[in-house]
Amino acid sequence: MQSNLNAVGCDGMENTMHIEPGLVSEAKIALSYATAAAAATYATKLALADSNLRGPVSLVARASLATVAVFSFFQLLPHAPVGVSEVHLILGSTLFLILGAAPAAMGLMLGLLLQGLLFEPIDLPQYGMNLTTLLVPLFALQALAARIIPAQTAYVDLTYKQALKLSTAYHGGIVAWVAFWAIYGQGFGVANLAAVSSFGAAYMLVILLEPLVDLGVLALAKRAKASAVTTLRLHNPA
Repeated sequence: MQSNLNAVGCDGMENTMHIEPGLVSEAKIALSYATAAAAATYATKLALADSNLRGPVSLVARASLATVAVFSFFQLLPHAPVGVSEVHLILGSTLFLILGAAPAAMGLMLGLLLQGLLFEPIDLPQYGMNLTTLLVPLFALQALAARIIPAQTAYVDLTYKQALKLSTAYHGGIVAWVAFWAIYGQGFGVANLAAVSSFGAAYMLVILLEPLVDLGVLALAKRAKASAVTTLRLHNPA
C-alpha cells in the first residue's frame, strides 16, 4: 500500500479527530468495527450501572453536558497536526472527574459522532477507530483512579501528582492506539514510525497541561455543592 503520511498531519487538515482517511485501508478497517463494538458495549454497561445508582435523568443530564463539552473541545480548542494525526486537548480526565465514567464515555461517543455528521462526513468511516482510541483509555483511566485515589478522598481533593497519573494514563492510551492504527495500516516503515514518534512526543505537552486544567476545574467545583449533574465522587469519598 502506498503511504498516506503526506495526507496525515500535513496540509489541508480540518477539525477531524485522530485517524485520517486512508491511513487504514478498507480491507483492514473491519477490525475497528469489532473494537468499537466492544468499547461501546462496555460503555453501555457503565451507563446502566450509573442509571441504576443515580437515575436516568441524572445520567442523561451529565451525558448531555459531556456531549456538548466534547463537541466544543474538538471544534473550538487549539489543535495541531503532528505526525500521523492531530494533537487535541481532549480533557478526558476532566470529564471523568466531574461527570463520571459513563457520562464521559457517552459524551465522547456522541460528540465525536456529531462532529463527523455535521462537519466532517469524510471522517465517519474512521469512527470505529476514533471511538476505540478515545474510549479504551478512558476505561483504563477509570481503573487507575480506583487504585491510586484513596477511598476517603473526594475528587475535589486530588493532588497534581494524582491528576498527572490520570492524564498520563488517558493520553498515553490515546498515543498507543493511534500508533497501533498507524502501524496496522501503514506498517513498520521508517517514515511511518518517525511520524508516530513525533505524534507521541507532541502529546507530552498535553499530558503535562491537562492536570493543571483538572485541578483548576476541581478547585471551582470544590466551592460548589454536590449536584445531580456531577458524579457522586466529586464531593464525597467512596
